[in-house]
Amino acid sequence: MLQLGDEATLYSLVFVVVLLGTRSPVWTTVLTASLYLFLAMFRFPQVPATRARQVLHPAKGTVGSGKVSVVAHRGGGHDAPENTIAAIREANKNGATGVELDLEFSADGVPILMHDDTVDRTTNGLGPLSQIKFSDLSKLDAAAKHRLREKFAGEKIPTLEEAVEECIRLQLTIYFDVKGHPDEAAAALTALYKKHAVLYNSSIVCSFEPKVIYRMRQSNPDVVTALTHRPWSLSRFGDGAPRFSSLWKHHWMTLMDMVLDWAHHHVLWKLCGISAFLIQKNFVSPDYVQYWAQRGVEVVAWTVNTKVEKEYYQELLQVNYITDSLVEDCDPHY
Repeated sequence: MLQLGDEATLYSLVFVVVLLGTRSPVWTTVLTASLYLFLAMFRFPQVPATRARQVLHPAKGTVGSGKVSVVAHRGGGHDAPENTIAAIREANKNGATGVELDLEFSADGVPILMHDDTVDRTTNGLGPLSQIKFSDLSKLDAAAKHRLREKFAGEKIPTLEEAVEECIRLQLTIYFDVKGHPDEAAAALTALYKKHAVLYNSSIVCSFEPKVIYRMRQSNPDVVTALTHRPWSLSRFGDGAPRFSSLWKHHWMTLMDMVLDWAHHHVLWKLCGISAFLIQKNFVSPDYVQYWAQRGVEVVAWTVNTKVEKEYYQELLQVNYITDSLVEDCDPHY
């Protein structure tokens, strides 16, 4: 297997195909052939479908006739302080099939659970993770800003190792959401897979960044992986508001969104050899599920929080979904 140093080469090729290939039949043929050659040389194959299905549809906790997996977002951030051992235990108690956990690193390189790159939003501390050692992180109260802070007072920021061991003990599937640090994350996760072989059949590595997934497959091609995507994420916030006040920058990023969306659906999934595609719930439909099914890829929707939404995904679409709460409707922006 040849190694790809940086997916920037791929983005450049995709951009050329999209912008120039449409101008000339000859260029279209040449550039499309180049793209397929690129994929043939550098892509990773999907892991066996039987093992991917074992990860995505384990016997424990699945619901409905289609065996839908219900995954607690950040461990179930509405029901307990997000990305904590308490959240993992609460999710298990409430019947989750698995938990989605965010991987980050302390200033001294310790893999921990944290969604943001600062501790401000969820703890009683302040500052970026890149400037706080784990010895100091371990003193913070991870429940300080939670709606149930009194019930979970004193809950700590766990290490990745602690969280994984708890999930294995409770037989919960783990969706590792990697925010960045592709080399560090691949090394940390590979070490965990070597130590806990059960993870090959009970976890999946996910990321918005294709480079993270590609690095993970380079480090350990037997790991089940997924790309995460929200269309228009470069040019707009989650509520649809423009990210940039500058009109030219907004239009430029909108164009980049179109290229990125095309790349996800036609190139990046094949390059990384993913088994699942995590997509923001508003873009899921029966036709969309079928589109990916024809490619041997399962759709997982996020973040599904109301009773009506949950019934739609369980009964009609019959696809896995990620939710902030296992027990009640909650604010989708919580």
